[in-house]
Amino acid sequence: MTDSSAPSAVWETRYRTGDTPWEKGEPSPGLVDFLNQMPLPLKGTVLVPGCGNGHDVRAWANAGWNAVGLDIAPSAVSSAREQTPPGMKAEFRLGNFLADEPFASFDCAFEHTCYCAIEPVDREAYAKALDRWLRPDGYYVAVNYLIPDKEGPPYGTTRDELLHRFSPRFTLIRDFVPRSYPNRTDLERLFVWQKKP
Repeated sequence: MTDSSAPSAVWETRYRTGDTPWEKGEPSPGLVDFLNQMPLPLKGTVLVPGCGNGHDVRAWANAGWNAVGLDIAPSAVSSAREQTPPGMKAEFRLGNFLADEPFASFDCAFEHTCYCAIEPVDREAYAKALDRWLRPDGYYVAVNYLIPDKEGPPYGTTRDELLHRFSPRFTLIRDFVPRSYPNRTDLERLFVWQKKP
């Protein structure tokens, strides 16, 4: 939950002071179930923007993907590296998903509490960034936080808003209510999208 148009110093301060209420110490339960089912027809490269401490990145790596986590806070990147066992196919980089030019083209991108962390005015930039970072026909898997909050972060969203935002560039393959952390039960929805040619 750390990739934002706000200065990186804001997110860095939150990590340094432990002001990270989104940190659950484990990957998204919905992601864990999704990876166990593995409905995607490939196992390639995956980018996790706003990766924080890297729990979701390591879950993808454990499932056989070459996983890269990107975060705007140096302390988050350092923490993610420290928590990652040697030899795991998980890499962590400092960078801004919204603004940086891609250093690679990915088969998949995974969203979990990054979209709700950015200012709503930057959401179209987020959609455009996905288009840049993903290869043609790449996949976008998202566990979105559907809450009504207009003051954030986290900033709320709805299924309708997400469909409106991503349908121009992506085809929705499926969406459903996943297993969640106890305090997010029935507040998350997992979407699987594929980039349009």
